[in-house]
Amino acid sequence: MKYVLVIPDGCADEPQDALGGKTPLQAAFLPHMDEVVSAGILGRTDTVPASMPSGSDVGTMSLFGYDPLVFHTGRAPLEAAAQGIELGPHDWAIRCNFVTIDKGNMASFTASQLPNEVGAELISLLQEATADDPQWEFHQGVSYRNLLVYRAKDADDQPFDGGTSTTPPHDLTDQPIAQDLPSGKGGELLNDLMERSKKLFSKSKLNQKRSDGNPPATQIWLWGQGSRPALTPFQEQFGKSGAVITAVDLLRGLGRLLGWDVIEVEGATGYTDTDYAAKGRAAIETLQNTDFVVVHVEATDEASHEGEVHEKIKALENIDQHIVGPVHEYLREQGDYRILVCPDHPTFLRTKTHSHGYVPFGICGTKVRPDQSNKYDEVSAGASNLLLPKGHQLMPFFFGTLTN
Repeated sequence: MKYVLVIPDGCADEPQDALGGKTPLQAAFLPHMDEVVSAGILGRTDTVPASMPSGSDVGTMSLFGYDPLVFHTGRAPLEAAAQGIELGPHDWAIRCNFVTIDKGNMASFTASQLPNEVGAELISLLQEATADDPQWEFHQGVSYRNLLVYRAKDADDQPFDGGTSTTPPHDLTDQPIAQDLPSGKGGELLNDLMERSKKLFSKSKLNQKRSDGNPPATQIWLWGQGSRPALTPFQEQFGKSGAVITAVDLLRGLGRLLGWDVIEVEGATGYTDTDYAAKGRAAIETLQNTDFVVVHVEATDEASHEGEVHEKIKALENIDQHIVGPVHEYLREQGDYRILVCPDHPTFLRTKTHSHGYVPFGICGTKVRPDQSNKYDEVSAGASNLLLPKGHQLMPFFFGTLTN
């Protein structure tokens, strides 16, 4: 039995005036996702508890069958695992974005997709500036995505706690930042580092005169802090070997912590220009030696953060054509299988941010008795009687007898 989960990140949305009152899922041409629903079942689930901030760290943990209210400690520790950064039992990881602030507003939470070579210089400057305090470690990631690690001396050396509040920069696109700076325990430490980065970044010639012609990164933005999580291995939890295909460190890290293989795909960018077909081919190849494969695509989420409705539709159609279609065809040919399509959370074009709320899921395959559904979208799912109130219920449902 082979299993596949396709995650079109943040694809669930609201009706759009630009689309005649349709959601992007309704407006897009998605014959293969619709085929999954027509051959199987359609339902809804809520991947992000109301008490937690909406994001892929919480949403994917739910999708993979782990209750985030129990297991989630923060986003950055998952990304640390992706980079092979070992956290001690009392250490903290913090997400470190390069951003562009203009007149007090978040002009770009990616610093216009900062080139890696510029990022390398900026990380070097940051590490040099904190050399007198070796407990701080800056680690370069990809483009604007980086990490800051605090190495605790002992159990009593804890600069942060559960009351430390930070805000994801992608939730502040084109908005003022003044009311969303870090606060609570350790907030002053983080604000000080962010403030110090401004002068450092202004000294970087590579940053100030970027070869791609975009505005420079003006500072770092620190958020998503957390300590090392304790996750039960997926094989132990569900009795299945697993692998994840993604261009996002968060998913790589979560996969490694669950004991999965992390499949690197050339041309996978974590953006709308990703190589969708290469991801589809990698999924088919990985299935030959793995029980369960996750294919995560960030492009739909990125389009929402930028408020680009037609880019979101284009990304959805590429996922459908190059991933869902060929993977489903392979699964049918190889024997017993199940395929699941479900986003990790909604991301609204209107607000350009992650949101809470139900997301649609479609499942078909072996021993899945079809219902009357034939379209994969939020409205059709809203009319279904199949409802899983907690997102972490979906994975055992998918692997199990499919009774609700």
